[in-house]
Amino acid sequence: MGSPLDIILIVAGTAVGIVVGIVVGILIRKAAAEKQLGSAEQQAKKLLEDAIKAAETKRKESTIAAKDEILALRKEFDAEVKERRSELTRQEQRLMSKEDHLDKKVDALEKKEEALQKKVKENEEIKEKLTQAHETQLKLLEKISGYSAEEARALLIKNLEDDVKHEQAQKLIELEAEFKEEADKKAKNIISLAIARCAADHVSEATISVVSIPNDDMKGRIIGREGRNVRAIENLTGVELIIDDTPEVITISGFDPVRREIARIAIEKLIADGRIHPTRIEDCVEKARKEVEQTIKQAGEKATFETGVHGINIELVKLLGRLKYRTSYGQNVLTHSIEVSALAGVMAAELGADVTLAKRAGLLHDIGKALTAEIEGSHVQIGVDVAKKYKESKEILHAIEAHHNDVEPQSLIAVIVQAADAISAARPGARRENLENYIKRLEKLEEIAKSFEGVEKTFAIQAGREIRIMVKPEQINDDRMALVARDIVKKIESELEYPGQIKVNLIRESRVVDYAK
Repeated sequence: MGSPLDIILIVAGTAVGIVVGIVVGILIRKAAAEKQLGSAEQQAKKLLEDAIKAAETKRKESTIAAKDEILALRKEFDAEVKERRSELTRQEQRLMSKEDHLDKKVDALEKKEEALQKKVKENEEIKEKLTQAHETQLKLLEKISGYSAEEARALLIKNLEDDVKHEQAQKLIELEAEFKEEADKKAKNIISLAIARCAADHVSEATISVVSIPNDDMKGRIIGREGRNVRAIENLTGVELIIDDTPEVITISGFDPVRREIARIAIEKLIADGRIHPTRIEDCVEKARKEVEQTIKQAGEKATFETGVHGINIELVKLLGRLKYRTSYGQNVLTHSIEVSALAGVMAAELGADVTLAKRAGLLHDIGKALTAEIEGSHVQIGVDVAKKYKESKEILHAIEAHHNDVEPQSLIAVIVQAADAISAARPGARRENLENYIKRLEKLEEIAKSFEGVEKTFAIQAGREIRIMVKPEQINDDRMALVARDIVKKIESELEYPGQIKVNLIRESRVVDYAK
C-alpha cells in the first residue's frame, strides 16, 4: 500500500478526472443541443411558411365560395320579388274588377231606390184616396144604417163576443162529451163492479133503545121504592130510563150506544129473573157489560175476518167492534166500514193499487167514531191519533185523515178510500138525515140556482140529488146553456155540503101562443 499522500493524490486525480469528464460531456451535449436547436428553428420557419401559404389558399377558396353563395341568394331573392310583384299585380286587377262590379251595384241600387220612392209616393196618394173613400163610405153607412161609428163598433164587438161564446160553448160540450165518454165508462165499470161484489145490509138505529116488558106492573118494580131501582140502573149504565104511559115499553135514552146496549141487556135479564133490587141490578149490569165487551170483540174479529185484513192490534179490533153500536145518519158504522173496505179493495184491484193496503185503510177510516162519545174532537183526528198510537203505517194514517178532505189526498189509496166512503154513504137508502137539515139543503140548492140571471124556475127533485132549472129562452140561448150549467155546478160545490153528487139539469123551452078568432 502506498502512503496516505499517494492515496490522496490518487483520489484527487480521480476526482479531477471525473469533473473534467463531466465538463467535457456537458460541453459536447451543449454543442449537440445548439445544433439541434438550429435545425428545429429552420423546421419551424418552414412549417410557418407552409401554414401561411395554406391559409392564404384557404382564404381565397372561402372568398370564392362566399361570392358564389351570395350570387345564388341574390338570384333567389330576385325571383321571389318578381313573383310577389306578379301576385300584387293580379290582386290589383281583381280589386279593380270588384270595384267596377260594386260601382255597377251601387248604380242599380240607386235606380231601385228611385223606383221605390216613386212607388211610396204613389202608395201615399192611393192611401189618401182610400182614406177619403173610407170616410165617404162611413158617412154613407151611418146615414143608411142610422148608427154612428161608435155604435157600430159596439155592435160588432157584441156580435164577436156572442160568436166567441158560441164557439166556447160548442168546444166545452165537445170536450165534456169526449171526456165523459172515456171517464164515465171506466169509472162506471169500476164502481159498478165494486158495488156488485159488495152488498152490505144497513141497520137503522137512533139515540134510543126500546125494551118490551110483559105487563105494566113490571114498570113499578123497575122503578122501585122511591125510584131507587131506576137510579141504580142509570148510575151504573150512564143512560136515562124513560118510563111513561106507553104500554108495555121502557125507553132507554143515551148518546153512547154501548151504554144503551148494556142497559138494555141488563134490564132484560132483570125482567127474566124477576128479582129487581140494587144488588141484583149491579150483578146484571156487570154481566151485561162483560157480554157486550165479548160481543164487541167478536164483532171486531168478524169484521177483520170478513174483509181479510189481518195483523191489526187487538185494541183496534175492539174499537172496530164498538162501531157495531154506532150509527151515522141511521147507517151502521161497522157495516159501513166493512162495505168501504170491500169497495176499496175491488177498486184498488181494478186500478193496480195495493189491495191489502186499500182494504185495511177502508176498514179503519172511521175508527175514530168509536171514541167520539169519550174524546172531544172530530172523528177524523181521533182516528188518526188512535191509529198512530197502535203503529199503523203512514199510508193508513193519511187515508184516514184525507177521507173527508180535511187534508188533500196525496196517494192513490187515499183517493180510493175517499171514493169508496162516498159510494157507501151516498147510495139510496144508505143514510137518512134530519128532516129540518134536509129541507134547508133543498131550499139552499134552489136558492143557488135562482141567483143566476135568466133562471125562471127551479125544482129540487130526487131527494135533492137532482135540480131541474127552467131558463128564460129570450135571455139564455142554446150555446150559453152549457156555460150556465157549469157556473151553477161550481157554485153548488163551493157553497153547499151534500152526500154523493147532484145532477144539474137545465131546460130551455120556447113557446108560441096565438088565438084563432
